[in-house]
Amino acid sequence: MPLQPVCALRLASGALLLSGVLGGSASAQAIDSTGVGSPVALTVIVRRAGAPVEDVAVRSGAMRRSTDAEGVAVLELAPGDRQIIAAKIGFKPETLLVALRARGDTSVTIALLDQATELSGVIVSATRSGRRIEDEPLRVEALAEEEVEEKLLMTPGDITMMLNESAGLRVQTTSPSLGGAAVRVQGLRGSYTQVLADGLPLYGGQTGGLGLLQIPPMDLGGVEIIKGVASALYGGSALGGVINLVSRRPEDEPVRTLLLNQTRLRGTDVVGFASQELTRRWGYTLLAGGHRQSQVDRDDDGWADLASYERAVVRPRVFWSSAAGHSLMLTAGTTLERREGGTIGDATVPTGGTYPENLRTNRYDAGLVAGFLVGSRAILSLRAAAAMQRHRHTFGDVRERDNHITWLGETSMTIPSGASLWVVGAALQQERYDADDVTGFDYRFTTPSLFAQNTVALSSSLALTASARLDRHSEYGTQLAPRVSALARLGPTWTLRLSGGGGYFAPSPFTEETEVIGLAPLEPMRAIREERARSGSVDLGGVMRAVEVNVTVFGSVVDDPVGLRVVGGGSGRVELVNVDGPTRTSGAELLMRWNPEPFHVTGSYTFVRSTEQDPATGIRRDVPLTPRHQSGIVTMWEQEDEARIGVEVYYTGPQSLDDNPYREESKPYLHVGILGERRFGRARVFVNAENLLGYRQTRYDPLVLPARGLGGRWTTDVWGPLEGRVANIGVRLDVK
Repeated sequence: MPLQPVCALRLASGALLLSGVLGGSASAQAIDSTGVGSPVALTVIVRRAGAPVEDVAVRSGAMRRSTDAEGVAVLELAPGDRQIIAAKIGFKPETLLVALRARGDTSVTIALLDQATELSGVIVSATRSGRRIEDEPLRVEALAEEEVEEKLLMTPGDITMMLNESAGLRVQTTSPSLGGAAVRVQGLRGSYTQVLADGLPLYGGQTGGLGLLQIPPMDLGGVEIIKGVASALYGGSALGGVINLVSRRPEDEPVRTLLLNQTRLRGTDVVGFASQELTRRWGYTLLAGGHRQSQVDRDDDGWADLASYERAVVRPRVFWSSAAGHSLMLTAGTTLERREGGTIGDATVPTGGTYPENLRTNRYDAGLVAGFLVGSRAILSLRAAAAMQRHRHTFGDVRERDNHITWLGETSMTIPSGASLWVVGAALQQERYDADDVTGFDYRFTTPSLFAQNTVALSSSLALTASARLDRHSEYGTQLAPRVSALARLGPTWTLRLSGGGGYFAPSPFTEETEVIGLAPLEPMRAIREERARSGSVDLGGVMRAVEVNVTVFGSVVDDPVGLRVVGGGSGRVELVNVDGPTRTSGAELLMRWNPEPFHVTGSYTFVRSTEQDPATGIRRDVPLTPRHQSGIVTMWEQEDEARIGVEVYYTGPQSLDDNPYREESKPYLHVGILGERRFGRARVFVNAENLLGYRQTRYDPLVLPARGLGGRWTTDVWGPLEGRVANIGVRLDVK
């Protein structure tokens, strides 16, 4: 469904909102309220053409309030220089500089002007600077809470559909038996994509294929996406890009929501979310969910096309902020899951015998994000995270048990200096893997890092950002990752962005291929070099009449990519090697939005050409499972907080296939879906149907191979839907 603007300004990744420091579209005024004393109440009055404006987000640092029916919001702030930001969808954001003294309360008035630009007011944190999205030289795509909410009604248990329907992203199934998936960004393999939660690696340094399937979207306030090499920001796990999941914050009014969902394929979801500001300083959010799915065999071949699972997820968050501009977020999470796929009951594979595949996951994590105002403008940011995953995985009669541990500690300073904004910091991260049943793959990667970033406004229409990160990786040595981005304003509604950078990826035994076969048939890794990449993009965005348009051209080169090949001698074993030739990817994206209220229409098209050398033959080929053409159009009619109806149509073009005895190229297909929701008092009932045309890969070819393939796998790659038509019905209850 269409991207919507994020109306709530956020304090994220420990950074204050410094969007007015370097200029931008919002005006800056200075007001001096003289006096000396203790914290004061600042009354902010918001007007448009002399009339009050309700529900305007007014923020200073971590303090946020919404205006009432009279257009008034009151912020309790400590004396000193304070920056006030007011924003609401449909209006130009305004920034006010106030010098507060403690002799009596202060009242200021802000006048808002109409503005049609869709994404104004969005504050992004993934770039570490905490600035408005339209002021960032590096292009960041933001999915708002409304977009997250729409995808919640389709798949309440995971975020795969939310990401798969974003331009330039493709959620590729990596484990046909268990349903594992990875996000490919602009044609690059999913292992290069770093998934973060509020800037923290809570799902591991290298997110596994099942990680996306274990993240309910109900407690997300938005998603930030950086495409292309992002090692300058996040190190060796972000070679292809970054997906930052931004949590919902407590609001002025308590929220209590219970979601119940049932699918026609015997899937059930029960998810609850609660949030509340306990005081003006403290607040909390809590997510708790239970999810269940039965095995489904759509083509009656005895192999589960849809794996069964039982999963429980709990995630509390605690928020604190002070009048002086300090903030803190604490989070903890627990995920327990049992998943079963492969052959069902007594069914056998073609050569005889059963092959059930099972996985039990216990994941526990905790994180901290803090920001402290130093002086009147500088910010000290602290981030810390620890995540532990315990797996018990069986492939037929082979058992693999293991532990994955990731922890991170990071500190940085954000320093405004004239027309510049500096971010400098240091980090220490460790990723550890210990196997109980398979030898030769244990590792402990320890990486101390130094990083710096400078954004400078050269003029009102030109800004530059230069970033660099220096890692000392315990296995792959010293690595330097630079990136430079530029933003040029070509007029009142058009912007041009150019960005280029380089980085590295630290290979591990876990790839899209080994997720299918496990580590038992794999030779220990020897003399593997780090993968290095260069990427660049040109982005042009603006408004043509009432249509928002964005065109991006991109390209990347990955040197020494790691691939899987058969070990000689007929042993059936496989090995990971650095492929001699690079992987080259180029393409373009087109995104268009039109919002004739109450309708929202979004159209997208992505072209990707990605080639690599076959690890076995050395012949250059198209990267498997990468369609050159993808497009979609989504139309949504919405009566705010009462009803919505949406229709979506997506096209996926042919894909090159590897080691598939049935065909060398997949068939193109259309995906058609429809969503409807209606409020009845405190209940909102929704009905959703996906893949209405009933397209299914197994209508054309079997999923199961006639004999074991590479590494002993029993299935082909998944290039199309396996589940056929899917429908679900549910209700969201607002519990008071």
